[in-house]
Amino acid sequence: MRHSGKAFRAGLRIIFWTLVLLFAIFAIGIMATLLGAIVATVSTVLVLVWILFAIFTLYFFRDPNPSSPSIANAIVSPAHGTVDVIDETKELEVMGGSCQRISIFLSVFNVHVQNAPVTGTVTYLKHTTGKFLSATRSDCGEHNENVLLGLETTDYPGQKIGLRLIAGLIARRIIPWVQLGDTAARGERISLIQYGSRCDVYLPRTVKIHVKLGAKVKGGETIIASFE
Repeated sequence: MRHSGKAFRAGLRIIFWTLVLLFAIFAIGIMATLLGAIVATVSTVLVLVWILFAIFTLYFFRDPNPSSPSIANAIVSPAHGTVDVIDETKELEVMGGSCQRISIFLSVFNVHVQNAPVTGTVTYLKHTTGKFLSATRSDCGEHNENVLLGLETTDYPGQKIGLRLIAGLIARRIIPWVQLGDTAARGERISLIQYGSRCDVYLPRTVKIHVKLGAKVKGGETIIASFE
């Protein structure tokens, strides 16, 4: 008989394609579940990483109040960190020639707010662009981006102290909080260097240095030298 079985076969085709559609929906559901689980896992990891980053950032930007010594002729450390260079050098812009230098390395775990080493007036302020070599290098101040500050002391007229705030491999922003002509009291906050960095202190040859290599110093507190 003509066309016998066509209807049955049409029904089978409908059943077959609806079964294929059912399996496709089922497969999409499984893939969506797996993808959802992956997204949920990645999101959880990202949230945990962000929480750790936020905690570290709050820790990094901590700003303790220094207990500045009452000794009149004391010169305090401008930075928190480790003294890794004590030598004589030439600094022409602030010191005008030969001077003593104390270099302090700041790791990412140190406080990065800087403090005035003496009470004085800001007589020099210069930002110099440069490289971003590792601040662990004692000579990075010759190459890296830096800010040079000059302070003329109030209690010892004519005596100057220079500070070179040096960016490092990670620290790429130096933020001075003082301007030319400002007067800062010893221990007062004067700047911020974000993340690992270095601070060079230029001192007159007549001052007496008290710190030694490897000393751990606190900004605004540790006496690093004194006027004679």
